[in-house]
Amino acid sequence: MTYNVLEFGAEGDGITKDGQAIQKAIDTCSAAGGGRVVLPGGHVYNSGSLLLKSNVEFHLEMGAVLKASDDLEDYYPLANGGTIVAHESGLPSFLNSEYNGRPFHAFLYGYDQKNVAITGFGTIDANEKIFYGSNSGYHIEGTYYPRIPLMLLEKFEHLTIEHVTMINCAFWTVHLVGCNDVLIKGIRLLNNLQMANSDGIDPDHCTNVRIIGCHIECGDDAIVLKNSGDYNHYGPCENIVISNCTLISTSAAIKFGTEGECSFRNVLVENCTISKSNRGISLQIRDGGHVENVVFSNITIETRRFSHEWWGRAEPVCITVQDRKPGVKAGHVRNVRFQNITCIGENGIFIRGSEDNPVEDVSFENIHLTLLKTSKWEIEGYDIRPCQGEGIIRTKISAIHAEYARDIQFDRVKIHVTEDMKPYYKEEVTLLHTENVTFH
Repeated sequence: MTYNVLEFGAEGDGITKDGQAIQKAIDTCSAAGGGRVVLPGGHVYNSGSLLLKSNVEFHLEMGAVLKASDDLEDYYPLANGGTIVAHESGLPSFLNSEYNGRPFHAFLYGYDQKNVAITGFGTIDANEKIFYGSNSGYHIEGTYYPRIPLMLLEKFEHLTIEHVTMINCAFWTVHLVGCNDVLIKGIRLLNNLQMANSDGIDPDHCTNVRIIGCHIECGDDAIVLKNSGDYNHYGPCENIVISNCTLISTSAAIKFGTEGECSFRNVLVENCTISKSNRGISLQIRDGGHVENVVFSNITIETRRFSHEWWGRAEPVCITVQDRKPGVKAGHVRNVRFQNITCIGENGIFIRGSEDNPVEDVSFENIHLTLLKTSKWEIEGYDIRPCQGEGIIRTKISAIHAEYARDIQFDRVKIHVTEDMKPYYKEEVTLLHTENVTFH
Protein backbone atom coordinates (compact mmCIF):
# COMPACT_ATOMS: atom_id res chain seq x y z
CA MET A 1 0.00 0.00 0.00
CA THR A 2 1.21 3.52 -0.81
CA TYR A 3 0.84 6.54 1.48
CA ASN A 4 1.30 9.88 -0.29
CA VAL A 5 2.40 12.59 2.15
CA LEU A 6 0.51 15.25 0.17
CA GLU A 7 -2.70 13.40 1.02
CA PHE A 8 -1.78 13.66 4.71
CA GLY A 9 -1.52 17.46 4.56
CA ALA A 10 2.06 18.13 3.43
CA GLU A 11 2.37 21.24 1.23
CA GLY A 12 5.79 20.59 -0.30
CA ASP A 13 6.35 24.30 -0.90
CA GLY A 14 9.68 24.50 0.97
CA ILE A 15 8.21 26.96 3.48
CA THR A 16 5.38 25.20 5.34
CA LYS A 17 6.54 22.86 8.09
CA ASP A 18 5.55 19.46 6.72
CA GLY A 19 7.02 17.31 9.49
CA GLN A 20 3.71 16.59 11.21
CA ALA A 21 2.04 15.47 7.97
CA ILE A 22 4.99 13.26 6.97
CA GLN A 23 5.10 11.69 10.42
CA LYS A 24 1.37 10.95 10.27
CA ALA A 25 1.90 9.09 6.98
CA ILE A 26 4.74 7.05 8.52
CA ASP A 27 2.71 6.23 11.63
CA THR A 28 -0.34 5.22 9.61
CA CYS A 29 1.69 3.04 7.27
CA SER A 30 3.45 1.21 10.10
CA ALA A 31 0.24 0.74 12.11
CA ALA A 32 -1.46 -0.81 9.08
CA GLY A 33 1.26 -3.44 8.80
CA GLY A 34 3.56 -1.70 6.37
CA GLY A 35 3.93 -0.25 2.91
CA ARG A 36 5.52 2.70 1.11
CA VAL A 37 5.41 6.33 2.28
CA VAL A 38 5.99 8.49 -0.80
CA LEU A 39 7.33 12.02 -1.07
CA PRO A 40 6.26 12.94 -4.63
CA GLY A 41 8.79 14.63 -6.92
CA GLY A 42 8.76 18.31 -7.78
CA HIS A 43 8.37 19.42 -4.15
CA VAL A 44 10.57 20.60 -1.27
CA TYR A 45 9.40 19.30 2.09
CA ASN A 46 10.50 21.37 5.09
CA SER A 47 10.68 19.20 8.21
CA GLY A 48 12.14 18.76 11.64
CA SER A 49 12.82 15.35 13.17
CA LEU A 50 11.07 12.30 11.72
CA LEU A 51 10.76 8.94 13.48
CA LEU A 52 11.17 5.98 11.13
CA LYS A 53 9.15 2.89 12.01
CA SER A 54 8.95 -0.82 11.25
CA ASN A 55 7.79 -2.17 7.89
CA VAL A 56 7.93 1.25 6.23
CA GLU A 57 9.69 2.07 2.98
CA PHE A 58 10.36 5.81 3.08
CA HIS A 59 10.55 6.68 -0.62
CA LEU A 60 11.67 9.98 -2.17
CA GLU A 61 10.74 10.25 -5.82
CA MET A 62 13.11 11.82 -8.33
CA GLY A 63 12.94 15.58 -7.83
CA ALA A 64 11.72 15.38 -4.23
CA VAL A 65 13.77 17.22 -1.60
CA LEU A 66 13.39 16.62 2.13
CA LYS A 67 15.03 19.62 3.77
CA ALA A 68 15.93 19.90 7.44
CA SER A 69 14.28 22.78 9.28
CA ASP A 70 16.09 26.01 10.11
CA ASP A 71 14.57 25.90 13.60
CA LEU A 72 16.37 23.77 16.23
CA GLU A 73 13.11 23.58 18.18
CA ASP A 74 11.79 21.26 15.44
CA TYR A 75 14.24 18.47 16.33
CA TYR A 76 13.48 15.61 18.68
CA PRO A 77 15.68 15.79 21.83
CA LEU A 78 17.88 12.72 22.41
CA ALA A 79 20.47 13.63 25.05
CA ASN A 80 20.70 16.10 27.93
CA GLY A 81 17.04 16.90 27.38
CA GLY A 82 18.04 18.44 24.07
CA THR A 83 19.99 21.19 25.81
CA ILE A 84 22.84 22.31 23.58
CA VAL A 85 26.19 23.19 25.15
CA ALA A 86 28.79 24.61 22.78
CA HIS A 87 32.10 22.72 22.86
CA GLU A 88 32.10 21.49 26.45
CA SER A 89 35.80 20.65 26.19
CA GLY A 90 36.71 24.20 25.23
CA LEU A 91 38.52 22.80 22.19
CA PRO A 92 37.59 23.09 18.53
CA SER A 93 36.04 19.91 17.16
CA PHE A 94 39.10 18.97 15.11
CA LEU A 95 40.99 18.60 18.42
CA ASN A 96 38.16 17.40 20.66
CA SER A 97 37.83 13.62 20.25
CA GLU A 98 35.89 12.98 23.45
CA TYR A 99 32.52 11.87 22.10
CA ASN A 100 30.32 9.05 23.40
CA GLY A 101 28.38 8.80 20.15
CA ARG A 102 25.10 10.29 21.36
CA PRO A 103 24.12 13.68 19.86
CA PHE A 104 21.60 16.14 21.29
CA HIS A 105 19.15 15.73 18.37
CA ALA A 106 18.75 13.90 15.06
CA PHE A 107 16.93 14.63 11.79
CA LEU A 108 15.86 11.08 10.80
CA TYR A 109 15.69 8.94 13.92
CA GLY A 110 14.48 5.54 15.01
CA TYR A 111 14.99 3.02 17.79
CA ASP A 112 14.38 -0.75 17.85
CA GLN A 113 12.64 -1.09 14.49
CA LYS A 114 12.58 -3.84 11.83
CA ASN A 115 12.25 -3.98 8.05
CA VAL A 116 12.88 -0.33 7.25
CA ALA A 117 13.98 1.08 3.90
CA ILE A 118 14.95 4.57 2.71
CA THR A 119 14.83 4.58 -1.08
CA GLY A 120 14.38 6.60 -4.24
CA PHE A 121 16.33 9.07 -6.36
CA GLY A 122 15.26 12.11 -4.35
CA THR A 123 17.44 14.21 -2.05
CA ILE A 124 17.75 14.67 1.71
CA ASP A 125 19.25 18.07 2.57
CA ALA A 126 20.55 18.39 6.16
CA ASN A 127 20.85 22.19 5.95
CA GLU A 128 24.44 22.62 7.18
CA LYS A 129 24.44 26.42 6.98
CA ILE A 130 22.51 26.79 10.23
CA PHE A 131 25.51 25.29 12.08
CA TYR A 132 28.29 27.47 10.65
CA GLY A 133 30.83 28.84 13.09
CA SER A 134 34.27 30.18 12.28
CA ASN A 135 35.73 29.62 8.80
CA SER A 136 39.49 29.51 8.21
CA GLY A 137 39.03 29.16 4.46
CA TYR A 138 39.92 25.47 4.69
CA HIS A 139 37.90 24.38 7.71
CA ILE A 140 34.44 25.43 8.93
CA GLU A 141 34.03 24.98 12.66
CA GLY A 142 30.52 24.22 13.85
CA THR A 143 28.65 26.39 16.32
CA TYR A 144 28.41 23.51 18.81
CA TYR A 145 29.48 19.87 19.19
CA PRO A 146 28.05 17.31 18.62
CA ARG A 147 25.71 18.75 16.00
CA ILE A 148 22.67 17.14 14.37
CA PRO A 149 23.31 14.02 12.25
CA LEU A 150 21.20 13.57 9.16
CA MET A 151 20.34 10.08 10.32
CA LEU A 152 20.68 8.24 13.65
CA LEU A 153 19.12 4.78 13.55
CA GLU A 154 19.61 2.56 16.59
CA LYS A 155 18.94 -1.16 16.97
CA PHE A 156 17.44 -1.66 13.51
CA GLU A 157 17.08 -5.14 11.98
CA HIS A 158 16.97 -5.52 8.19
CA LEU A 159 17.69 -1.94 7.11
CA THR A 160 18.07 -0.87 3.47
CA ILE A 161 19.24 2.54 2.24
CA GLU A 162 19.29 2.69 -1.53
CA HIS A 163 19.84 5.29 -4.30
CA VAL A 164 19.01 8.43 -2.31
CA THR A 165 21.24 11.51 -2.43
CA MET A 166 22.21 13.08 0.90
CA ILE A 167 23.73 16.56 1.02
CA ASN A 168 24.88 19.36 3.33
CA CYS A 169 25.24 17.56 6.65
CA ALA A 170 27.18 19.37 9.39
CA PHE A 171 27.85 16.24 11.44
CA TRP A 172 27.87 12.44 11.01
CA THR A 173 25.54 11.84 8.07
CA VAL A 174 24.47 8.18 8.29
CA HIS A 175 25.05 7.07 11.90
CA LEU A 176 23.90 3.50 12.46
CA VAL A 177 24.07 2.13 16.01
CA GLY A 178 23.68 -1.51 17.02
CA CYS A 179 22.09 -2.37 13.68
CA ASN A 180 22.11 -5.84 12.13
CA ASP A 181 21.67 -6.82 8.48
CA VAL A 182 22.21 -3.49 6.75
CA LEU A 183 22.42 -2.87 3.02
CA ILE A 184 23.54 0.56 1.79
CA LYS A 185 23.63 0.56 -1.98
CA GLY A 186 24.13 3.15 -4.69
CA ILE A 187 23.73 6.26 -2.55
CA ARG A 188 25.35 9.62 -3.24
CA LEU A 189 26.54 11.49 -0.17
CA LEU A 190 27.79 15.01 -0.90
CA ASN A 191 28.89 17.16 2.01
CA ASN A 192 30.95 20.34 2.21
CA LEU A 193 34.66 19.41 2.10
CA GLN A 194 35.38 22.19 4.60
CA MET A 195 32.78 21.20 7.20
CA ALA A 196 34.21 19.77 10.42
CA ASN A 197 32.90 16.36 11.59
CA SER A 198 30.74 15.82 8.51
CA ASP A 199 31.45 12.07 8.30
CA GLY A 200 29.73 10.05 5.60
CA ILE A 201 28.65 6.59 6.80
CA ASP A 202 29.37 5.54 10.41
CA PRO A 203 28.41 1.94 11.30
CA ASP A 204 28.73 1.93 15.10
CA HIS A 205 28.64 -1.45 16.90
CA CYS A 206 26.94 -2.85 13.77
CA THR A 207 26.98 -6.36 12.29
CA ASN A 208 26.42 -7.83 8.82
CA VAL A 209 26.72 -4.54 6.94
CA ARG A 210 27.17 -4.19 3.17
CA ILE A 211 28.13 -0.78 1.70
CA ILE A 212 28.16 -1.21 -2.05
CA GLY A 213 28.53 1.09 -5.05
CA CYS A 214 28.32 4.43 -3.23
CA HIS A 215 29.90 7.78 -4.05
CA ILE A 216 30.86 9.88 -1.02
CA GLU A 217 32.44 13.34 -0.75
CA CYS A 218 32.80 14.88 2.70
CA GLY A 219 34.86 16.88 5.09
CA ASP A 220 36.02 14.33 7.68
CA ASP A 221 35.91 10.59 7.20
CA ALA A 222 33.92 9.10 4.32
CA ILE A 223 33.27 5.58 5.65
CA VAL A 224 34.27 5.06 9.27
CA LEU A 225 33.64 2.10 11.55
CA LYS A 226 32.97 3.09 15.16
CA ASN A 227 32.44 1.52 18.57
CA SER A 228 31.27 4.53 20.61
CA GLY A 229 31.25 4.47 24.39
CA ASP A 230 27.53 4.90 25.07
CA TYR A 231 26.59 1.84 23.02
CA ASN A 232 28.98 -0.84 24.30
CA HIS A 233 26.14 -3.24 25.08
CA TYR A 234 25.75 -3.84 21.32
CA GLY A 235 29.20 -5.44 21.11
CA PRO A 236 31.75 -5.46 18.26
CA CYS A 237 31.54 -3.97 14.81
CA GLU A 238 31.92 -7.08 12.67
CA ASN A 239 31.11 -8.83 9.40
CA ILE A 240 31.39 -5.72 7.22
CA VAL A 241 31.81 -5.53 3.43
CA ILE A 242 32.68 -2.25 1.68
CA SER A 243 32.98 -2.57 -2.10
CA ASN A 244 32.90 -0.67 -5.37
CA CYS A 245 32.80 2.79 -3.78
CA THR A 246 34.36 6.09 -4.90
CA LEU A 247 35.47 8.26 -1.98
CA ILE A 248 36.78 11.80 -1.41
CA SER A 249 37.57 13.09 2.08
CA THR A 250 39.45 15.92 3.76
CA SER A 251 40.25 13.49 6.57
CA ALA A 252 40.36 9.69 5.93
CA ALA A 253 38.42 8.01 3.16
CA ILE A 254 38.16 4.74 5.13
CA LYS A 255 38.79 4.68 8.88
CA PHE A 256 38.44 2.45 11.92
CA GLY A 257 38.06 4.49 15.13
CA THR A 258 38.95 6.64 16.83
CA GLU A 259 35.95 5.65 18.95
CA GLY A 260 36.85 2.00 19.52
CA GLU A 261 35.49 0.72 22.82
CA CYS A 262 34.80 -2.74 21.30
CA SER A 263 36.57 -4.71 18.56
CA PHE A 264 36.46 -4.45 14.75
CA ARG A 265 36.44 -7.93 13.22
CA ASN A 266 35.94 -9.68 9.91
CA VAL A 267 36.00 -6.71 7.53
CA LEU A 268 36.52 -6.79 3.76
CA VAL A 269 37.20 -3.58 1.79
CA GLU A 270 37.59 -4.14 -1.94
CA ASN A 271 37.45 -2.53 -5.38
CA CYS A 272 37.32 1.07 -4.16
CA THR A 273 38.81 4.27 -5.55
CA ILE A 274 39.98 6.98 -3.16
CA SER A 275 40.88 10.39 -4.61
CA LYS A 276 41.80 13.90 -3.41
CA SER A 277 41.82 12.75 0.21
CA ASN A 278 43.85 13.91 3.18
CA ARG A 279 44.34 10.24 4.10
CA GLY A 280 43.45 7.01 2.37
CA ILE A 281 43.02 4.16 4.85
CA SER A 282 43.47 4.88 8.56
CA LEU A 283 43.30 2.52 11.53
CA GLN A 284 43.32 4.78 14.61
CA ILE A 285 43.09 2.66 17.74
CA ARG A 286 42.87 4.65 20.96
CA ASP A 287 40.46 2.64 23.13
CA GLY A 288 40.19 -0.99 24.24
CA GLY A 289 38.80 -2.54 21.05
CA HIS A 290 41.00 -4.68 18.78
CA VAL A 291 41.29 -4.76 14.97
CA GLU A 292 41.59 -8.28 13.56
CA ASN A 293 40.81 -10.30 10.45
CA VAL A 294 40.67 -7.41 7.98
CA VAL A 295 41.45 -7.41 4.23
CA PHE A 296 41.91 -4.38 1.97
CA SER A 297 42.21 -5.37 -1.69
CA ASN A 298 42.14 -3.84 -5.18
CA ILE A 299 42.13 -0.21 -4.08
CA THR A 300 43.55 2.92 -5.69
CA ILE A 301 44.47 5.75 -3.34
CA GLU A 302 45.31 9.36 -4.20
CA THR A 303 46.26 11.65 -1.31
CA ARG A 304 47.22 15.28 -0.82
CA ARG A 305 47.44 17.39 2.28
CA PHE A 306 44.38 19.57 2.76
CA SER A 307 45.36 21.89 5.63
CA HIS A 308 47.02 21.86 9.04
CA GLU A 309 43.66 21.57 10.84
CA TRP A 310 42.59 18.16 9.57
CA TRP A 311 44.08 15.00 11.04
CA GLY A 312 46.57 13.39 8.68
CA ARG A 313 49.58 14.24 6.56
CA ALA A 314 48.48 12.62 3.28
CA GLU A 315 49.42 9.09 4.37
CA PRO A 316 47.79 6.61 1.95
CA VAL A 317 47.87 3.94 4.67
CA CYS A 318 48.16 4.92 8.33
CA ILE A 319 48.03 2.50 11.27
CA THR A 320 48.47 4.01 14.74
CA VAL A 321 47.93 2.36 18.12
CA GLN A 322 48.28 4.31 21.34
CA ASP A 323 46.42 4.91 24.56
CA ARG A 324 43.89 7.72 24.27
CA LYS A 325 44.91 9.06 27.68
CA PRO A 326 46.37 7.72 30.93
CA GLY A 327 44.23 4.85 32.20
CA VAL A 328 42.68 4.08 28.79
CA LYS A 329 44.55 1.14 27.25
CA ALA A 330 44.43 0.81 23.46
CA GLY A 331 43.56 -2.51 21.83
CA HIS A 332 45.71 -4.51 19.40
CA VAL A 333 45.98 -4.49 15.62
CA ARG A 334 46.70 -7.90 14.13
CA ASN A 335 45.99 -10.06 11.09
CA VAL A 336 45.42 -7.22 8.60
CA ARG A 337 46.11 -7.70 4.88
CA PHE A 338 46.69 -5.12 2.14
CA GLN A 339 46.64 -6.59 -1.37
CA ASN A 340 46.86 -4.98 -4.81
CA ILE A 341 47.00 -1.37 -3.64
CA THR A 342 48.09 1.54 -5.85
CA CYS A 343 48.99 4.74 -3.97
CA ILE A 344 49.90 8.14 -5.43
CA GLY A 345 50.36 11.03 -3.04
CA GLU A 346 52.33 13.20 -0.69
CA ASN A 347 53.32 10.61 1.91
CA GLY A 348 54.08 6.96 2.41
CA ILE A 349 52.83 3.99 4.42
CA PHE A 350 52.98 4.82 8.14
CA ILE A 351 52.77 2.24 10.93
CA ARG A 352 53.25 3.20 14.55
CA GLY A 353 52.32 1.13 17.58
CA SER A 354 53.31 1.73 21.18
CA GLU A 355 56.28 0.50 23.17
CA ASP A 356 54.12 -1.99 25.09
CA ASN A 357 51.59 -2.58 22.30
CA PRO A 358 53.17 -3.09 18.87
CA VAL A 359 51.25 -3.39 15.62
CA GLU A 360 51.60 -7.03 14.62
CA ASP A 361 50.92 -9.49 11.82
CA VAL A 362 50.25 -7.05 8.97
CA SER A 363 51.09 -7.87 5.36
CA PHE A 364 51.39 -5.80 2.19
CA GLU A 365 51.32 -7.61 -1.14
CA ASN A 366 51.64 -6.11 -4.62
CA ILE A 367 51.83 -2.45 -3.62
CA HIS A 368 52.69 0.39 -6.03
CA LEU A 369 53.58 3.59 -4.20
CA THR A 370 54.40 6.89 -5.93
CA LEU A 371 55.34 9.97 -3.92
CA LEU A 372 54.15 13.05 -5.80
CA LYS A 373 53.80 16.66 -4.63
CA THR A 374 50.43 18.17 -5.56
CA SER A 375 49.39 20.60 -2.78
CA LYS A 376 50.81 23.91 -1.59
CA TRP A 377 51.35 22.58 1.96
CA GLU A 378 54.68 21.57 3.41
CA ILE A 379 55.47 17.88 3.80
CA GLU A 380 56.36 17.79 7.48
CA GLY A 381 56.26 14.19 8.67
CA TYR A 382 53.43 12.28 10.32
CA ASP A 383 50.30 12.86 12.41
CA ILE A 384 49.42 10.66 15.41
CA ARG A 385 46.46 12.65 16.72
CA PRO A 386 44.34 12.21 18.79
CA CYS A 387 46.89 11.85 21.56
CA GLN A 388 48.41 13.55 24.55
CA GLY A 389 50.46 16.51 23.35
CA GLU A 390 50.79 18.02 19.88
CA GLY A 391 50.82 14.74 17.96
CA ILE A 392 52.86 15.87 14.95
CA ILE A 393 56.13 14.03 14.21
CA ARG A 394 58.22 16.51 12.25
CA THR A 395 60.71 14.65 10.11
CA LYS A 396 61.54 13.91 6.53
CA ILE A 397 59.32 11.12 5.29
CA SER A 398 60.03 7.61 4.07
CA ALA A 399 58.09 5.53 1.59
CA ILE A 400 57.60 3.03 4.44
CA HIS A 401 57.89 4.01 8.10
CA ALA A 402 57.31 1.34 10.77
CA GLU A 403 57.78 1.96 14.47
CA TYR A 404 56.89 -0.35 17.37
CA ALA A 405 55.79 -3.13 15.04
CA ARG A 406 56.51 -6.83 14.57
CA ASP A 407 55.79 -9.58 12.07
CA ILE A 408 55.22 -7.14 9.21
CA GLN A 409 55.62 -8.50 5.67
CA PHE A 410 56.13 -6.59 2.42
CA ASP A 411 55.93 -8.60 -0.81
CA ARG A 412 56.32 -7.06 -4.27
CA VAL A 413 56.37 -3.42 -3.24
CA LYS A 414 57.34 -0.93 -5.95
CA ILE A 415 58.31 2.61 -4.91
CA HIS A 416 58.81 5.70 -7.08
CA VAL A 417 59.76 9.13 -5.74
CA THR A 418 59.35 12.15 -8.05
CA GLU A 419 61.91 14.97 -8.11
CA ASP A 420 59.60 17.47 -6.40
CA MET A 421 59.29 15.17 -3.37
CA LYS A 422 63.01 14.60 -2.84
CA PRO A 423 63.54 17.67 -0.61
CA TYR A 424 61.11 16.10 1.88
CA TYR A 425 62.30 12.53 1.46
CA LYS A 426 64.64 10.70 3.84
CA GLU A 427 64.89 7.08 2.70
CA GLU A 428 62.90 4.23 1.25
CA VAL A 429 62.36 2.41 4.54
CA THR A 430 62.60 3.57 8.16
CA LEU A 431 62.34 0.90 10.88
CA LEU A 432 62.37 1.87 14.57
CA HIS A 433 61.84 -0.61 17.41
CA THR A 434 60.65 -3.33 15.05
CA GLU A 435 60.94 -7.12 15.01
CA ASN A 436 60.70 -9.49 12.06
CA VAL A 437 59.91 -6.97 9.33
CA THR A 438 60.59 -8.68 5.98
CA PHE A 439 60.72 -7.65 2.33
CA HIS A 440 60.36 -9.98 -0.65
